[in-house]
Amino acid sequence: MYAVIKTGGKQYRVAQNDLLTIERLTGEPGASVEFADVLMVGNGDQVKVGTPFVSGAKVTAELVDQARGPKVIAFKKRRRKNSRRKKGHRQHLSLVRITGISGA
Repeated sequence: MYAVIKTGGKQYRVAQNDLLTIERLTGEPGASVEFADVLMVGNGDQVKVGTPFVSGAKVTAELVDQARGPKVIAFKKRRRKNSRRKKGHRQHLSLVRITGISGA
């Protein structure tokens, strides 16, 4: 069984026991998280597609870790103007393990 969920402005295809890196969610490691924005649920040949969400479907997950992504450098330069800007950014991320999919 698999599902397509929406979180952090992105969509992810998930199945049981998948490890997923998503944008930061509130909570401590070990906490339970529930995703109610389920766009699609599939089980073999049977597929339920929501409009936009599948009613009654939810995906539960366990928060494994809170981390930060790799550093991304934004460098801008205007030639011959002696103008340079350098900025760094590290995204806050959460690592979750999918524990259950209920597809009502």
